[in-house]
Parts: sequence; structure tokens; C-alpha cells
Amino acid sequence: MVSSEDLTTFAQATAVKVLSSHEYEAYFPSDWCIGAVPHGGFVTAVFLQVASTHFNTALSSQNQPHTIALHLDFLKRTESGPAKFTVRDTKLGRQTSVIHISLTQAGREEVVGYLTNSNLRTEAGVTFKSNYALKPPPLPVDFSLIKQAKDGNWAPIPEMPFASFRAATRKTQFFFPRQGQRPGNSADEWIRLQNSEKWTNASIGYVCDMWPMPVEAFLHEQNPYDVSTIEGGKDNKPARFWYPTLLLNLDVKKALPEEGVEWLFVRVEAKQIKNGRMDLEIVILDEGGELVALSHHVAFALDVSRNTAKRKAGSSKI
Repeated sequence: MVSSEDLTTFAQATAVKVLSSHEYEAYFPSDWCIGAVPHGGFVTAVFLQVASTHFNTALSSQNQPHTIALHLDFLKRTESGPAKFTVRDTKLGRQTSVIHISLTQAGREEVVGYLTNSNLRTEAGVTFKSNYALKPPPLPVDFSLIKQAKDGNWAPIPEMPFASFRAATRKTQFFFPRQGQRPGNSADEWIRLQNSEKWTNASIGYVCDMWPMPVEAFLHEQNPYDVSTIEGGKDNKPARFWYPTLLLNLDVKKALPEEGVEWLFVRVEAKQIKNGRMDLEIVILDEGGELVALSHHVAFALDVSRNTAKRKAGSSKI
């Protein structure tokens, strides 16, 4: 577990320490923050790591190592530093088990969630092809070329817009459509970790919350997530908004290889952005186009000052 403010890897930043059979400790480094608040997807990934550790220790006899469903409610702002996770075994079953996890910092209960675990490698039952497909489909990609920044459809992004405020985005290498994103309420990307770590099921929580924010496409004359805008340096204004997650749901469809995968595709889409509140639907695919996970968020769009405002004693409400 890393407690310094040095740059940390994903594995270091999401490491958890066992305090007792149902208590765990983590440390949220500042380099995984958005402003002063740990990135919501990063926090989700730590929840997944706590569940993984719990089902591999206290609940190892269940033989249910994979989280297949997650629901988190973000009650208060988190902060960099130590974090305590308390687990309650809610339902232990033959096919699935459910646990409740509460995250506290400095005595504040900040995030709570229910996680359902099973065994994706031994699942059996009725199976049909639903013929589901993204519309429009993702642009073709050649992984031998995209690694060299030579793919005809996908271009590497040197740095995400507003990265000075959204430090957690610097952990990921993004590839966006060369001809620009789709209509403003949606965006596509191929991503991999900057330091050559691989995506695993433990990191899906981070992946499901790391993409171009649809709100930004409507705030600017030119979409700041279009390759032409980024390469031309046409929009380098500071971030105006912070987008705290109110709740996050995750439905995991596939167990990624234990060694992980280099690439994942993500599409994010907002159906309504109104009165500072929005829905966000996320679809994650692997290199072969197979469905890895679905996610749905409810989030606010708040002035950045809400992110960095001084915390009052006993309160850090969003």
C-alpha cells in the first residue's frame, strides 16, 4: 500500500490491506484525483479490489471470485489519504453472494455500495445470441497500426483536455476518431494504460468512468474532444465544471484474462442533460468486439469551485 504522493501505478493505488475479516484499508493518492477529489472510477476500482480480496480470504469457500454487479451511492466528497472499507455479508448463496461495503474517511461515511459476486468461469445455463450491436458500429481498428499512431481511423491524444485539473486522466492513453467524435451527446475511444499495465476485471470500475464528458461538447464552439481541436490547440481554456457521480451501476459480462488485456473500447452516451444533472450510459468492448461490461451513471455538472471548496467539520457533501 502506497502512502506517499509520488506517482503511483494502478496496482499500487488500488492495493488494500486486510485489517480484520471484514475491514480493509486503502490509500487514495493525489495523482488519481479530479481536482481535490479522488476520481469516482478509481474509487469504484478500489471497491472492486476490496470485494476481490474479501472473496479470496474471508469468503474463499464460496468460490465466487468475480464481481458481476455493483451499485454505488456517492454520499460525500472523498479525499486523498487513508480510507477504511467495512464489509457486511448480506447474502451468501450457491450461485451468487451479495456484500455491502461502506467507505469512511476521518469518520465520514462517503460511499456505500452493494456488490454481487459469482464465478464467471464456471457459469452455466441457457444462452442465446441477442444480435445486440452498437449503432453506429465502432470504426474499424488495426492494432498493429494504432500502436504506431498510424491507424487510419484512430489518433492518439497527447493529453486529455483539462488534464491539469483532471489529473487522473493522465494515467490513460486515449485514441479518438480521427474525423471527430459523433454528435455531442456521445463519444468513442480506445484506451490503454500509460505505463503498460493491463486492464483486468479489477480495473473495469476505472474504465467505466474514464471518457470524454458529453457536457463539454455543448459548452464550446468546437468539441474539445475532437482530434482537430486537440491537435490545433484551439481550446485550451481551464475546466469550468466538475462532474461528481451520484450513483454508479456496473454489470460485468465477461471475465478478462488473469494477465489482463492491453486495449478496451468505450462508448459513452448521455440521453438527457438538464438542470445540471445527467444520465450516462457506458458500453465496454474488448479487442474482439465482445461485450465486457455495461455501466450507467447519474451525475451532476457543478462549478469547479465545489470540488476544491474548504471542507466543513463533519461534512463534505456533494
